[in-house]
Amino acid sequence: METMFKTQEKREGKIAKNIEEQTSKLPSDVFLWASIGAMSASLVLQLMKQKHVGLFIGQWAAPFLLFGIYNKLVKQQGHDKADK
Repeated sequence: METMFKTQEKREGKIAKNIEEQTSKLPSDVFLWASIGAMSASLVLQLMKQKHVGLFIGQWAAPFLLFGIYNKLVKQQGHDKADK
């Protein structure tokens, strides 16, 4: 059973590879500013008594930061080594 897992190579799919190529072109601070923008918009909406919409927009901050981390990892590590 162990030999079966050792012989299988894991490679990046075509779609993921294309996404990584496109997102690696974006500067990492785009995602930081998107997150700050979502938090700011959420605050403004909360102050305008639009609580539900404000909470919805405010939840975008964490995914934007995660996209930024993913973007940074793609830039530093590149695609799978097997693809190079």
